[in-house]
Amino acid sequence: MNRNCDIIAFMESIIWGGWTETGLNDILREAAKIQDADERIAFLSEKFLGIPYKESTLIGDVNSPEIFVVNLEGVDCFTFIDYVEAMRLSSSFDEFKENLKEVRYKSGNVSFKSRNHFFTDWKEFNPEFVDDITEEIGGRNVVKTLKVLNLKEDGSCYLAGIQARGREIKYIPPGAGDDFVIEKLKTGDYAGIYSEKAGLDVSHVGIIIKIANGIYLRHASSIKRKVVDEDFKEYMHSKPGLIVLRAKHEGRV
Repeated sequence: MNRNCDIIAFMESIIWGGWTETGLNDILREAAKIQDADERIAFLSEKFLGIPYKESTLIGDVNSPEIFVVNLEGVDCFTFIDYVEAMRLSSSFDEFKENLKEVRYKSGNVSFKSRNHFFTDWKEFNPEFVDDITEEIGGRNVVKTLKVLNLKEDGSCYLAGIQARGREIKYIPPGAGDDFVIEKLKTGDYAGIYSEKAGLDVSHVGIIIKIANGIYLRHASSIKRKVVDEDFKEYMHSKPGLIVLRAKHEGRV
């Protein structure tokens, strides 16, 4: 079945873009045969290469009801990894939708207030899916800092209606044993670019891809305006730090 229109029913919006339900089911069945979570993530994320960058595809805020969105026509950096993580847990489109609810929302509760708005929310609220391995990767060089997520320096909030909350953030600072860190990174690791701004944990996210000729960040780039692979070392030049989450192999149903 080829669907290239929006479907709004029971607070759900599905936008297929160049995908089809049949094609996605085939991809998910093929991915399900890949035993390693990292290689499954690489396989699935590759299918997104070239897909346009698109902001603000999710629907809902403090003043309007949350609609469960699957938008495969365009992704931002966070919806990109949302979709990939939910796909790696699934072997059919129906499973993918249910797993996306679990990945995107606390306890799978589809609402704006339950949405995982921050990268480190994944570890906080989805510990069955991912581990924060930043300290394991960075060792004694890791910096630990307490942030009040969602709270700006001026006391206002980035997201109206979302409670500000304190959280310890661990990150690997630039230049902290670069080769040592790169050696420990694995294909499929979820990379968060640490933000120095008050109230934010990261400024951008992507997926680590290691192949014979180098290491890359696969991400939805607002500059390139699509999902691309970029040289990881070059991309991280002058960035303030790195947070790393790793998918759990046992976190697949």
